[in-house]
Amino acid sequence: ERRVLGVANLSFLNPSGIMSDAKTTQPNAMESTEEEPVHLPCNHSTISGNEYIHWYRQIPNQGPEYMIRGLKDNVTDGKATLIVAVARKSSTLILPRVTLGDAGVYYCILREGDENLP
Repeated sequence: ERRVLGVANLSFLNPSGIMSDAKTTQPNAMESTEEEPVHLPCNHSTISGNEYIHWYRQIPNQGPEYMIRGLKDNVTDGKATLIVAVARKSSTLILPRVTLGDAGVYYCILREGDENLP
């Protein structure tokens, strides 16, 4: 039996803490069914030409974890896919099969330049 990951468990927030980014907007919360894909949207209408889209997640009681980044092309790394809209005004992080272990806070932020470190 598949369990539903409720809003309390699987939330995608843009908090006012260290990972927040005034240039991006995300839904306050989402829910998904276990083993199903989930699509996490992020709007960034003021993105500049050299800003990369970075996604992090924070599992409860852990520090932020780098997930994936992209400039203008779609990126897949096995655990997630980043879809970048043609005009780069929005992007979507796709988690192919979520489990209870994926419950946490997901952050979309913009950073200039191609940094070697996440």
